[in-house]
Amino acid sequence: MMFAGASAIAAAFSTLFAAHTPLAPVAAEAAPLAAAAVREADWSMRATLYHQGGGGAGPRDSLGCPPVAMRTAATDRNVAPRRSIIYIAQTVGRRMPDGSLHDGLWYVSDTGPAIRGERIDLFTGHGRRSMDPIMDLNLQRLTVVRMGSFEGCPPRD
Repeated sequence: MMFAGASAIAAAFSTLFAAHTPLAPVAAEAAPLAAAAVREADWSMRATLYHQGGGGAGPRDSLGCPPVAMRTAATDRNVAPRRSIIYIAQTVGRRMPDGSLHDGLWYVSDTGPAIRGERIDLFTGHGRRSMDPIMDLNLQRLTVVRMGSFEGCPPRD
């Protein structure tokens, strides 16, 4: 975990010093994510992936919100509560649907009958190809840190 944390901190500092904006807002935004990268994980969860068009995802998550590609996560309510904001270090830097790089934040807004125990199902978007950016994480153990909670529906970025 130390190595992953060190690279996340290095990435945060590189963002800070490469920015052409005032440093205070950038530092405030990067600090919690850098801290999450070195914090002890709340859970070690076995990952699976799901997408729309594959029979696993409907037009709404269990909160009644539209799922958000590369942001919506499904967990067992008895392990990670719905409305949790979580950080998954292994997803940092992965390509997002809009071309930007993932910051590691996910929103627990879904559940499912097969999601039991320390398992997490990550929503990748529309169609099987949407899983490509994180396919290597399928069936792997991920470190998950709870960052807080949200109200309403997850942000659509």
